[in-house]
Amino acid sequence: MARNPGLTADWYPAVLPAGTGVELQTNVTVDGNAAKGTLYTPPGRESRDTTVIVTMHPRVDFFRHYLIPALLRAGHAVYVQQARDAGNDLRLVHEQALLDLGAGLEWLHTRGFRRTVGLGNSGGGALFTYYVQQSHKAPDDRILRTPAGRPTSLDKATLPTLDALVYLAPHPGQGTLLSCCIDPSVSDENDAFSVDPALNPFGEHNGYRPAPESSAYSEEFVRRYRTAQLERVARIDEIARAHVAEALDARKRVQSGSASAEDRHRAGSARLITVWRTDADLRAMDLSLDKSDRAYGSVYGPRPEVTNYGIVGFGRLSTPEAWLSTWSALSSNATIAKAGPDMTLPTLLISYSADNCVFPSDFDGIVAAVASSDKQVLRIAADHYGHPIEPAAQRRDHAAGPIDEWIRRLG
Repeated sequence: MARNPGLTADWYPAVLPAGTGVELQTNVTVDGNAAKGTLYTPPGRESRDTTVIVTMHPRVDFFRHYLIPALLRAGHAVYVQQARDAGNDLRLVHEQALLDLGAGLEWLHTRGFRRTVGLGNSGGGALFTYYVQQSHKAPDDRILRTPAGRPTSLDKATLPTLDALVYLAPHPGQGTLLSCCIDPSVSDENDAFSVDPALNPFGEHNGYRPAPESSAYSEEFVRRYRTAQLERVARIDEIARAHVAEALDARKRVQSGSASAEDRHRAGSARLITVWRTDADLRAMDLSLDKSDRAYGSVYGPRPEVTNYGIVGFGRLSTPEAWLSTWSALSSNATIAKAGPDMTLPTLLISYSADNCVFPSDFDGIVAAVASSDKQVLRIAADHYGHPIEPAAQRRDHAAGPIDEWIRRLG
């Protein structure tokens, strides 16, 4: 199972600099959510002299992020915004996460910090890119409805702008990520064990080899596999939209007074979508694809043939609204490919060379998609969670140094 970057035993509390201020804050969003955040301030620094680094992930609570102590020692404040559905993919709607981040930034701006710099780590990269895009638009020009058709309230929200953005091991967006690791050999969405042999990523006839030997998939198989992955996403999109339409029709009948008991149940309940087998990126098994310093295996473990059939994985269980907003590469707005052309802030992009979640072509695509004319790109020898390839050579928080230097050069 993947290590959780927010819950590492070697983080807290011993390594926090002495005298660090820790303030818990709850801000009410425009749609009535209590958005919780944690502000860490370095010892002896006034807000007006300090940059505050703002971090958030749509799925993970980063309040124990491994870079926080080092960033504090460098003299920066750190604010961690918690998404309302952190730790729960079930209801993760990215448009609501933007409201949470906006409420946190609105409060931070009252504190008088000199500068606010976003830190988009992993899935936070697409989240911050989407936020920057929406925060720079006039309220009426923002995305007014989620992909499922619900009002976003973004036109009613205050979305304070950031001054700069750091990407740390960013992936292209939850939906794009899932589209690369979803198993297209699932032939029946109601059967977790259904397999189309022609698309089976763990079939030796298709080029699969178990670790430690690298698999060797043909270019033809890779093309068919990638096409089939998007086709499966499209099929699940159809299922999600059918569920949304069914609930909407039931609500209309309730409002008209002609509803049956079943209509009332359907109107008030959300159908759930189970997505079987989502740990099957060919690059996890074939190390010749998107070459890097990574080892065999995925971010969930060294044996994808096992974890792919397990209960953990990206987007495994969600409401139709969450699927369309977050997990669909075709429907989600929260992708760097879609929002990156509007991301023009000064940008630092850091990749980890042994990352088995974000691969070189993914990172190169992100660099190309971000429209900023002020971009610095850096690579660090570490895995997705910052663990160095050679522990004796550097610390896990090595990225804090380049981030600090880059922020200071902003002036």
